[in-house]
Amino acid sequence: MTDLSGRVFVITGGNGGIGLGMAEGIAAAGGSVAIWGRNPKKNRQALDRINEFGVPAIALECDVSDESAVADAMAGSVDRLGRLDGCFANAGRSGVLKPFVDLTLEDWRAVMAVNLDGVFLTLREAARLLIEQGEGGSLVAVSSTSAIHGAAGNEAYGTAKTALNGLVRALAVGLARYRIRVNSLLPGWTRTELARGGYENEKFRTVTTRRTPVRRWAEPGEFREVGAFLADPEISFHTGQEVCVDGGYTVF
Repeated sequence: MTDLSGRVFVITGGNGGIGLGMAEGIAAAGGSVAIWGRNPKKNRQALDRINEFGVPAIALECDVSDESAVADAMAGSVDRLGRLDGCFANAGRSGVLKPFVDLTLEDWRAVMAVNLDGVFLTLREAARLLIEQGEGGSLVAVSSTSAIHGAAGNEAYGTAKTALNGLVRALAVGLARYRIRVNSLLPGWTRTELARGGYENEKFRTVTTRRTPVRRWAEPGEFREVGAFLADPEISFHTGQEVCVDGGYTVF
């Protein structure tokens, strides 16, 4: 059994969906949780759920595309919870669904600001703290199966998620000397607010379900265990990997 007692983890975008699922998994294993999100109401609701596990937990408002906001949130998390043992850069936004030839530079940059720049800023601040503490830790970037299959019509999103995997590999090599593990999580089709449009489109849901060997979409709560696994300091030899949790979608 994973035991995260006395450990502290930051989960960006942890107020819903996959992020909240992972936060619950960490809390169930005894870990303390700092949830970051932009929506105060969702933050409070998520915190209420985490509090049911009886672990120290906080929720902070943070826009991960804002460099100063990320630095302030990281400092505030450590100030209130005492330390940092890992960080899940999960916050993201949907892509701009339009033909590639109609995609504007503004569209492109809006997606990159959150899905790529936000992860860079978050992991950089976390890495600085973990190096300063000198006790190792775990960093996780939440990518997507869009980094593997062609995301036609959603090029900015797919490109950002693909770039995250390259960042993870580089950090895994560069931070290993500090006993910091760095991995990426690639979720498959999951019933989240971000993917609501796809799920509610019967034709799209049918096509993606048929292509998924387990013949269904995932529920956010199914990411509890993988969250605790990626956070576990005892798994010290696992780094630089793409952990794909997609019901077999990318191998079918």
